[in-house]
This record gives sequence, structure tokens and C-alpha cells, in this order.
Amino acid sequence: MTSDASAAAIPSTSADRLTAVVTGASSGIGRASARRLRADGWRVLAVARREDRLATLAAETGCETLVADVTEDEDVARLVERVDELFDGRVNAVVNIAGGAFGQEAVDAADLDAWQRMYSTNVLGTARVTRELLPALRASGRGDILVLSSTAAQGAYEGGAGYNAAKAGEHMVASALRLELAGEPIRVIEIAPGMVRTEEFSLVRLGDKERADKVYDGVENPLSADDCADVVSYALNAPHHVNLDLVTIRPLAQAAQHKVARHVGL
Repeated sequence: MTSDASAAAIPSTSADRLTAVVTGASSGIGRASARRLRADGWRVLAVARREDRLATLAAETGCETLVADVTEDEDVARLVERVDELFDGRVNAVVNIAGGAFGQEAVDAADLDAWQRMYSTNVLGTARVTRELLPALRASGRGDILVLSSTAAQGAYEGGAGYNAAKAGEHMVASALRLELAGEPIRVIEIAPGMVRTEEFSLVRLGDKERADKVYDGVENPLSADDCADVVSYALNAPHHVNLDLVTIRPLAQAAQHKVARHVGL
């Protein structure tokens, strides 16, 4: 989804290169997005909880890294300090990808600790990182806040209430921010993927590889992390007067949240 125009929009000198903070960068869409932005010429600070994975990403891409948990105030304070150190207190894009789903129980069997964890990561984590880095976005003169929500924010499904609620909350944070920042040179971009097959999402959610694999049984070409990173790249590299308010992306096999074409036996 890159173009000559978007590539030309990225300054070529090291001092003027665009800068991004990417959370959730140790796996899946976060890792793919950090890699893609580095390939596009951005300076990237990759943030996640797992130091070993960040070290591998840094060796592969040359990105900067910070081990931090977006649900912890102290960790996000260290993130601000790292942005000051690396980027002189200016950042062009805050890419909020840290999140996740835990469990798939009906409401009458809800694990409320899991619900709290989803809200803390998806909603409060995004709000915390964004709030603390807004001064750096303003200082850049060309800022972007990108929020990775989900089609789970757009429609409920059985067993999804906790995740539906968390992602709907994240969607509302992005929507309110867009109104609050109107008139400032800061875009608010929301990308809502449907069925994406990554190495960890369903495994973490369901806790069992066999159950996780069944989510994708018979589905031809579910989205990949790289597919989503393509959209992240396009949105951030588009001319800055172009704002992709909300992009919903699904694999062709998924017509809606509840409608997936499965070719059993293939």
C-alpha cells in the first residue's frame, strides 16, 4: 500500500526523520508495524514487556526499545523519559497496539478479573500512553495517534462481552480524542481488524493451541499481522491532511463478525 507520494513525504536526513512509538511491539501486529515503519524510514521506539523479543526485533530492524507495561504509571513515565532522550521530546506517531483478549465465557460465567485486565490494557493503557505523550506529539508539529481497536468494538457476539466492551471503550477514546484535538495538527486514526491469525492472539485468549487453531478452521487466508501493518503504514505515511478516521479490515472470507465462510475438509 506504499506509494511514491507517501515515500517522498518522509524526510531523508537523520535529524528530520519521522519518529514513532509502537506499543505491543513484541509480537503480532505490533511487531509487524514496528518492522514496517522501520522499512519505511521511520525512527521507531518499540515498547513491550518482553525484553528478549524486543532484543530480537532491534537486531533485525535497528529500532530502539524499551521494556515497559502500558498499565503501569511508572513504566509510562520511563517511556516519556526515553522519548525525551531519543527524540528530543518530539514524536510524530504514537501507535497504540498493546492490548489483547482473555477468555471467552458468557456473561453469566464471566471472569471479571479477565475483564478488568482487558479494560486496563486496551482502554486505560491506550489512554495513559496517549495522555503522557501528547506534549511530544504537539511539539513535533505533525502528530498522529493511531489506535488499533477491533471489529469486536462494532458488534457483540456470544462469549465476547468482556472484549467487546474493552474494544468499544477504546473506540470511544479515539473518537473523543479526534473531537478534542480538532484544529491541532494531530490526526487520530483508528484501525479495526477482523479475523487476524497471529502466533499468539487466540492462544493467549483461549489458553489451548488446539482450541486456538480451531478458530481458523476452514478459513481461507485470514488476515496476517503484515496485512494490518500495511494499513498502519499507509495511514501514517499518507499526506498529513488526509485522516483515516476509521478503517475496518477483514479477510475476504469474513463478511461480518458473525459470518465467516469456512471450507471444511479442504
